[in-house]
Amino acid sequence: MRLIHFILCAAMLSGSPLSGADNNLPVIADTTSSIISLEKEHRVGQAWARTLRGSAPLLNDPITYSYLNDLLWQLTAHSQLQDKRLDLIVLDNPTLNAFAVPGGIVGIHGGLLLSAEKEDELASVIAHELAHLSQRHFAAQLEESRRNRPFTMAAMLASILIAAADSQAGMAAITTSIAAQQSSSLAFSRLNEQEADRIGMQNLAEADIDPNAMPRMFSRMQQSQRFQGSRPPEFLLTHPVTESRIADSLNRASQLPTPSTSRTSLDFDLTRTRMVVHFSSNPQKALNHYRSATKSTQQPLDYYGLAVAAIRMNQFKLAENALKKLPASWRQHLFVKLTEAELQLAAEAWLTASKQLEELNSLFPDHYAVEQLLAKAYMGAEQPDKAISILNRLKKDYPTDTNAWYLLSEALGQAGKAVAVHQARVEYFLLTGQIDKALQQIIYAHRESGLTSSDKARLIQLEIDTKRVRDEMKMDF
Repeated sequence: MRLIHFILCAAMLSGSPLSGADNNLPVIADTTSSIISLEKEHRVGQAWARTLRGSAPLLNDPITYSYLNDLLWQLTAHSQLQDKRLDLIVLDNPTLNAFAVPGGIVGIHGGLLLSAEKEDELASVIAHELAHLSQRHFAAQLEESRRNRPFTMAAMLASILIAAADSQAGMAAITTSIAAQQSSSLAFSRLNEQEADRIGMQNLAEADIDPNAMPRMFSRMQQSQRFQGSRPPEFLLTHPVTESRIADSLNRASQLPTPSTSRTSLDFDLTRTRMVVHFSSNPQKALNHYRSATKSTQQPLDYYGLAVAAIRMNQFKLAENALKKLPASWRQHLFVKLTEAELQLAAEAWLTASKQLEELNSLFPDHYAVEQLLAKAYMGAEQPDKAISILNRLKKDYPTDTNAWYLLSEALGQAGKAVAVHQARVEYFLLTGQIDKALQQIIYAHRESGLTSSDKARLIQLEIDTKRVRDEMKMDF
């Protein structure tokens, strides 16, 4: 089971890719490059991510995605990653889990925000996973496994994929594909865990985040496990927390510098509240909870929760009144202003929403959540050309974002640009691993009348790209 943990850990983390050096060359002092290059890890990770996007529900919340993406890159700046091409995937799953697949795929369940009570605790989980990636523990584990017996990475990644969508089925698949490991493999895994803890806490300190957040998060996980029954969360299956591990992390944290002031984050508090409402199985119950809380405590965060819950229940006047109760400083916060725009979008006040978001776009240019919501506002206002312009810019910064490609295909359809609709749909289907649907869209596009020579050349290239992706998704080593 420890081998499972390594692959999952070295297999746990979308955002804008960064250019890097030629990753085909072996890394100096990095013996794992002779086993699998960074470039091949990247190709394998991207192929795996396509299947994940098509198999597990993605969280469609631009504000939450933007927050997690910013936090990820803040931590990446203080990591030892040599290949900084990262791709964040946020899953619409209420469970405590996160994972980083070799090749820079960072996966975070929305439920992780429910488990962490402070931003530094959330950051500690991400820092730990980035450490697994930077130290290339996956490649090292691959080498160790090959010494003992034949190993198929495709089978392992397939098992991880199943676990992301269905934990019980995934663990059954993993148990079937990997037999019990020798004691040497178990020790090898524990060493990697200790290294990821150590480097993760060091990177937290360098990012001016309290390294004590990691043992604090471990303790919180251990405590929650006692109330989980016979089966703990997936994260704890792959990241076992013991008293000795907590003690070791506390000892390491005590040797690292801590921030002079306690870290507070309104971004985190607002995002976490959004997830509390989002994952509530009974929207009316969530609304009642925050309505009651605002009467008894009158805390700003409860008013924000009430506003988000009211929008979800289409009680727009209640949401508007709740937002007005927020302190003036809160109402200037970007996430609150975006929530005000979400209210207008939900009420189909397209022109009002467009105006609000245009102002935000001038203040926060190229912001992911602002552009996503502005594109929706333009589409609602039947201004598809403006939406297309926004989305074309967005997809350049976030080329693997399925929401951007989906919205772009809808806006192009609204604008009557049939060939471009097919092309955008091909890109969307490729990102979600739906190769047959992508090829079918290419066929449909070829049937459109009035194709230019440029259109035909683009379709030919798309077909070549689609077949290449199909081959990469079958790749194994």
